[in-house]
Amino acid sequence: MLSRFLSRLHVLDRIAGAVLLCGLLCLATGLLPAASAGEAMTRAGPLLAFLGTVIVLAELTTEAGVFDVVASAVARAGRGSYPALFLWCVGVASLITMTLNLDTTAVLLTPVMLALASRVGIAAVPLAMTTVWLANTASLLLPVSNLTNLLAADRVALSPAEMAARMWAPQLAALVVTMACLWLFFWRRGRRGAERYTPPEPYRPADPVLFRVCALACAAFLLALLLDVIPLWAASAAAAAVVVVAFAVRQPEVLRPSLIPWRLLVLVPGMFLVVQTVDVHGLHRLLASAMGTDNDLLGMARAAGVGGGLSNVLNNLPVYLAGEAAVPQGNHEQLLALLVGTNVAPLITPWASLATLLWFERCHAQGVRVSLGRFTATGTVLAVGALAASVAALALTA
Repeated sequence: MLSRFLSRLHVLDRIAGAVLLCGLLCLATGLLPAASAGEAMTRAGPLLAFLGTVIVLAELTTEAGVFDVVASAVARAGRGSYPALFLWCVGVASLITMTLNLDTTAVLLTPVMLALASRVGIAAVPLAMTTVWLANTASLLLPVSNLTNLLAADRVALSPAEMAARMWAPQLAALVVTMACLWLFFWRRGRRGAERYTPPEPYRPADPVLFRVCALACAAFLLALLLDVIPLWAASAAAAAVVVVAFAVRQPEVLRPSLIPWRLLVLVPGMFLVVQTVDVHGLHRLLASAMGTDNDLLGMARAAGVGGGLSNVLNNLPVYLAGEAAVPQGNHEQLLALLVGTNVAPLITPWASLATLLWFERCHAQGVRVSLGRFTATGTVLAVGALAASVAALALTA
């Protein structure tokens, strides 16, 4: 029976289970002290609550047709011009990531882009890649833009306005490189295969009541994030609860256990436990040696490179936590460079950031397949280029 169950699991489900099992074995055998495990789970808990509830919100909002309405509006705004559509998509993805959160972009905007592709009749991959790349590279500007920024809030010690004043230049540099790579690899005519597109008619949702409830719930969720009045996980949980109640009344058959992202909820705690174990047994010392103690350009480049490279091997959230402890207390510029590396460079592997994992989950749910080889190759070019440009801009404006 167990073998039959395992054979039905997706390969990513097996990987997630293996990572969690490995983390629990580390805890059970004493390789990971209970105190360290508790600290890791304390910081991971709110992230898990956010991931679980925001995925449910996205699934049901998609079912209600909210993203189809937005997609048709964006397509009409482009008026049949691919360059104009490209700028609209880049602008929307960047704005949502900067002012809200990269995971919001990955979860809520990815269905918009995929719905846009189906309604306009163009390839889905260019639109999907626009979302996942900008979810990462547009997340430098504000504390709320990235979960790593929230983890860094105490050490960075900058208000939103102060952080924007410090990070605008590296953010702009990352956006310029991202736009160039998007156009070269995915959006130019040789890749997209057409000169113009036909703007679609406005989309009419099948259930206007569910549409309005879901649209208002998403708007309230985004407003709560923007105002920063309640924790991220509480905002997503409240919005998801409203939407679930609405579907329970009008379309209860849609509510099913598969709406919950079990794979991510298994993978994330396992990942934190494994990385915490490695950190206890020497990762901190290795990172400190690799990044050095200089607060100049060389020290910034080393911190950004180590953070970005290791994020693609493990994941940017636990890597930032481990790297933060290795940066000397007074090295503010080096700490910001580490943040740049863990934000901009996790573009090469699917597990490098939670936003990328969420994006893969959204693409898989809507039947869009992205070649892993192409994802890795183009992501490597962008990661190296955006990281170099961002660190240079950070140093020049120090």
